[in-house]
Amino acid sequence: MKIAEIRGMTPDQLADTLISLKKEQFNLRFQAATGQVEKTHRVNEIRKDIARIKTVLRAKAAA
Repeated sequence: MKIAEIRGMTPDQLADTLISLKKEQFNLRFQAATGQVEKTHRVNEIRKDIARIKTVLRAKAAA
């Protein structure tokens, strides 16, 4: 997910996206523990997307 896409979202959309990414991260964590992850790079992508969304949410709250 690009930062431009994230900045274009409303805070409600960001919150919904954050929840879905956290669920996906949770599932991937269990798959990684059992050795079933096919796309291991997705774990890092999701972690970084969550950080980007939290950063934008915080910036919008401060503004």
